[in-house]
Amino acid sequence: MHGLGADGHDFASLPSQLGVAQNLAIRYVFPHAPIIPVTLNMGMRMRAWYDIVSLDARGQDETGIRRSATSIADLIACEVERGVPSSRIVLAGFSQGAAMALYTGLRHAAPLAGILALSGYLPLHEALPVEASEANQQVEILYAHGQHDNVVPYDLGHGSAELLRAAGYAVEWHEYAMAHEVCPEEVREIGRWLTRVLDQGAGGRR
Repeated sequence: MHGLGADGHDFASLPSQLGVAQNLAIRYVFPHAPIIPVTLNMGMRMRAWYDIVSLDARGQDETGIRRSATSIADLIACEVERGVPSSRIVLAGFSQGAAMALYTGLRHAAPLAGILALSGYLPLHEALPVEASEANQQVEILYAHGQHDNVVPYDLGHGSAELLRAAGYAVEWHEYAMAHEVCPEEVREIGRWLTRVLDQGAGGRR
């Protein structure tokens, strides 16, 4: 899932850079967020998974978050109908998309292979203890963030990772000397992680 104002084409070139073995069959899905007014950007209409009212209230458009989570769950259901077990599906996102990957994945009723959160944060974390899915208590989580991020501050990302750890989730944390972006070292780490979690899934981990 892409970030605010981008679209599904934003990371379409990423798979070829991951270094994943060609014999590891992977289908990549790059959805588009809906076009909605974004309050923080003077009400301009753009692709966004949910509205952002202010920097202080980041990620708290509960209606929008839950609506997008339903759409993402529908995408998962489509892949399952195609014959892909949920335990072979990874939810991944950047910025707002990372927030949606975390929000949706941790609440998904069936076990997932993993959650990849890049330069994002955990929205509506207060509701997680009640809404968390038991099926994904042990889900693999790769969380990466830039130390100089001026859009989603480092403290917000790292603090979200610590909240997840405190809730019992095993979070693999990586940080890089970058801003709100993706760097080559991070891309290589994503490839290694993706290979590992999908190999485990193929081995019948769940």
